Amino acid sequence: MNEIIIDNAEKNNEECLICKERLVYLEQAEQMECALCHKIEVSNCRCKNGHYVCSECHMEGMDAFLAACLNETSKNPIEIIHKLMQLPFCHMHGPEHHVLIGGALLTAYKNAGGELDLEAALIEMQSRGRQVPGGICGLWGTCGAAISAGTFLSIVTGSNPLATTQWGQCINLTSRVLAREAKIGGPRCCKRHSRIAILEAIDYVAEELGVQMEKSEIEPCAWCNKNNQCIGARCPFNPVNFQ
Repeated sequence: MNEIIIDNAEKNNEECLICKERLVYLEQAEQMECALCHKIEVSNCRCKNGHYVCSECHMEGMDAFLAACLNETSKNPIEIIHKLMQLPFCHMHGPEHHVLIGGALLTAYKNAGGELDLEAALIEMQSRGRQVPGGICGLWGTCGAAISAGTFLSIVTGSNPLATTQWGQCINLTSRVLAREAKIGGPRCCKRHSRIAILEAIDYVAEELGVQMEKSEIEPCAWCNKNNQCIGARCPFNPVNFQ
């Protein structure tokens, strides 16, 4: 079976949680055994040396985000996501971002005056976000960051498949995130997409719901040297664009 190897630069071999080698993506999914919990499931991704780590093991320790958000006072979701990304369970890339983006937005929304049972909302965000697998940005034609932003809005507005206005609002937000990501192009970067999703959500929530979360000045990315596939100057957050 042919492998699709994305590896623009040998900067920092930290892709595989087992051996730190680069990841490879298969054209067709196959059954794989998680190297940590030994669960067998279907996936398109493993490392160069054959190791596969399931999403649950990749997100080990995720529960820590709940306490971090409940103790947070900031109204700025970018500031909050940066703090969450420093927690031990958050890697350079991975499905944990599908929970953290929505979690940061829910926390900032509540702190900015939005009506919300934050603890219940965060628990629901974690439940939904955990269902979004890693790598879908290149396999499903959508991105987990956009889905996380849409999930945040769905929780805030109480949307569901039978909703009218709320349904359209959630789809509109995800489409705005995806359009901005697509304009920049790939390869993927969970840090870049997290910031794009949050920035779009801040503006959209202010427009549609009248809740103004804080938005700080854009700062240079602190993770680019850890990203083997960093796109450099094409990324609006790359340090070269701040010189």
